Amino acid sequence: MTDYQQAREALGARLRGLRFTAPGGRITGTQLAAQLGWAVSKVSKLEHGRQTATQRDLRAWVDATGQPEAYEELVGRLAGFETHIRSWRRQLAAGQSPVQENWAAETARSRVIRVWEESTVTGLLQTADYARAVLTRYAHLHGSTTDTEEAVRVRMRRQDWLYTSGHRLRVVMWEAALRLLVCPPSVLVAQLDRLTGTIGMDTVELGIIPFSASVKIPPGNSFCILDDRVVSAEDWHAELWLDDADNIALYSKVWKTLSESAVYGADAQNVINAARRALNPR
Repeated sequence: MTDYQQAREALGARLRGLRFTAPGGRITGTQLAAQLGWAVSKVSKLEHGRQTATQRDLRAWVDATGQPEAYEELVGRLAGFETHIRSWRRQLAAGQSPVQENWAAETARSRVIRVWEESTVTGLLQTADYARAVLTRYAHLHGSTTDTEEAVRVRMRRQDWLYTSGHRLRVVMWEAALRLLVCPPSVLVAQLDRLTGTIGMDTVELGIIPFSASVKIPPGNSFCILDDRVVSAEDWHAELWLDDADNIALYSKVWKTLSESAVYGADAQNVINAARRALNPR
């Protein structure tokens, strides 16, 4: 069972509880349906998590059960459906390659992808060796099945997206991502060379926020905005997939604000070169 479905069933149980505890006495599902002009099956589906309630449904339910004070709580629960929490424990139970396959599918559906990265290079611009180092670290952290090589292959195939006309990858990175030794120095050198090679590609816009830059908001966790239809934000325990308009607008504002502190083109090249020289001063 997914986390999303668990949340929906929990809301259904709460609705059933309101029906049972109505101030005037317990209301049957049939009575509630008749009072609201609904099919009895709708009441059953809502209570068993087989149908997602609307805000209008929730308002009607609390009014019919004589408990209007529960409305705000229920709306808060409903808002949680707009945040699809994909726990790493559940996702990685079958290994890393299914997660990468899911990302490949989401990427293929998109034409414009905006990314913020505060500590690592985004997957669409990674070398195979860098991807292997990052995925291995996460596999050890979560104790996931060791299918790292297949996961790397899927991630590399996903990069074909960059070479399709009409696609646009807009990446903003903190300088820390250029310097973090999550891999051997030689691997990071090759990764920095890969980033240099993307500058000037018509499908890639790479911005880097130097350590010395003035920023309007503190850099936070990585996130990705796909076509203004969904946001994926990472945390240690889970990926958050946000598809409601308010959250998409918020993350878009955050991305735009961070991008205003970034440097591009030759200036970005200079920041990358400085990070490379620090790894190999000769």
